Amino acid sequence: MIIMEIGRVCIKTKGREAGQKVVVLSDVKSGKVLVDGEKVKRKECNVLHLFPLKDKVSVGKDAKHEEVVKVLKG
Repeated sequence: MIIMEIGRVCIKTKGREAGQKVVVLSDVKSGKVLVDGEKVKRKECNVLHLFPLKDKVSVGKDAKHEEVVKVLKG
């Protein structure tokens, strides 16, 4: 079972950013996590709107948007 944890790569399944890859930047609090991605602004997202992938990257909560994009691209 894959859980939502810091650095987990996910795909958004709902909203205007549906289909975009994001990285989880915070732990689950009241069903929401902080996410950031290449075409997604840093914001809270409901964990039910995310599809977790097996990929995990090394990134911290204080990482800048450019760092997250660089890690997602490879």
